[in-house]
Amino acid sequence: MSAEKDAASGTTAPQRAADPQTGTIFAEAVAIMARLRAPGGCPWDREQTFATIRKYTLEETYEVLDAIEREAWPDLADELGDLLLQVLFYAEMADEAGYFTIADVIANLSRKLIRRHPHVFGEEAAAAAGNRAEGLDRNGIGAAQVLRNWDQIKLLEKKAHPAATGRLDAVSRAMPALVESAKIGSAAAKAHFDWPSVHGVLAKLHEETRELQSEIDRGDMTAAAEELGDLLFTAANLARHLKVDPELALRDANAKFRRRFAIMEGNAERPLEELSPEELETLWLGAKTAQNSA
Repeated sequence: MSAEKDAASGTTAPQRAADPQTGTIFAEAVAIMARLRAPGGCPWDREQTFATIRKYTLEETYEVLDAIEREAWPDLADELGDLLLQVLFYAEMADEAGYFTIADVIANLSRKLIRRHPHVFGEEAAAAAGNRAEGLDRNGIGAAQVLRNWDQIKLLEKKAHPAATGRLDAVSRAMPALVESAKIGSAAAKAHFDWPSVHGVLAKLHEETRELQSEIDRGDMTAAAEELGDLLFTAANLARHLKVDPELALRDANAKFRRRFAIMEGNAERPLEELSPEELETLWLGAKTAQNSA
């Protein structure tokens, strides 16, 4: 093991060497994926396309998040393998079509990591990897400056590709809608188009709630759906102002509801379907109290 100096703390930390078996094991996984897609391979794997695999990629991503939240580390190792399978699947299909190879994927990632971390690899190496930013602070910087450098380097990367013409074009649509909403708001904020404080977002949230109520009262469900979207967009940006990840906050709320509902089911003397709204509310309040006192 060697040692390197941590730019943020100034301390010297050990640098762990890569396992020499990693390359061999990875190459074996690539070969297995190619075999599954080859003539005489797996009929199901051979039938898949970029479009059909998408839903599995999303499922595997959330299973990774679930394992992390449960701190189930053996499960996480398995789920990360399943997520890696998605990468191998896409790369193999792309290789077959002549788009790119798994080697391109890895090489692109390595160059990106180097050019976006000039404080680690040095300006010369970062420039060789495509970094166009100049004059960035990189000596003795902390996490906040690292993120500012990252955004500056990323912005120059986007400007090198004419397809992204507007500020929001750089915000990918390939993410959960709540996360996309927060990222859109963050991008707009960099142009100073934002609420001045969290209280302004709260006021907007109340305004959107009133507009939703108005459309519901009018019976216009199409307009109500639009207003509900506005309400969710505002809620996501309220999370941004509070420095809360809206997707993780909602996942935590879902988990909390699951726990309370399970307590309701355990405390009910009859099936929930047979209970009155008042009895269900009593059970819910009891579950809430039990969970808060646990």
